[in-house]
Amino acid sequence: MRPPLLFLDVDGPLNPYAAPAQRRPDGYVTIRVPWASIMGPQTATVMGRTTPLRVWLNPEHGTALLALEYDLCWATTWMGAANEWIAPVLGLPELPFVDFGTALLSQRPDEVHWKTEALVAYAAGRPFAWVDDEQSEADHAYVAAQHPAPALLRHVDPRVGMREDDFGVLAEFERSLNDPGANA
Repeated sequence: MRPPLLFLDVDGPLNPYAAPAQRRPDGYVTIRVPWASIMGPQTATVMGRTTPLRVWLNPEHGTALLALEYDLCWATTWMGAANEWIAPVLGLPELPFVDFGTALLSQRPDEVHWKTEALVAYAAGRPFAWVDDEQSEADHAYVAAQHPAPALLRHVDPRVGMREDDFGVLAEFERSLNDPGANA
């Protein structure tokens, strides 16, 4: 049996962007990323993004993620750029990523996050966990209605990023998938 997927958002769970700007969290390193590397030069110019993006990353998160029994997958606006900028700092290999195409940053009238439908489609009936800072009850309801396998939507506070308890919940979810008595 294949391990479940773990969909990883960058900004919020791995980069606690909402932490106090003047104080980098303990254990984190700072990288500066040109917006054009993430959004493409034309979009960055149109949006007026000229100052590099400050990103805080905790290299220990890579070790903790690799210790989980999941197939890791980027689920972020960074898409493939996460392999260039984020993965090396965390010590992660190149990971597959969900290409959000035209859904990227679009708003839905049903208040389901723009990532949710694409993640369910990408999972194709396979169990998954999704760590993000922007999930809502609408996303939980959509996944419950549209995805036939177990799924865990784990909200991470963007002021603190992923913590030990987040990794514990992810490990417990994975164990529950392999324990026939856990879902009885």
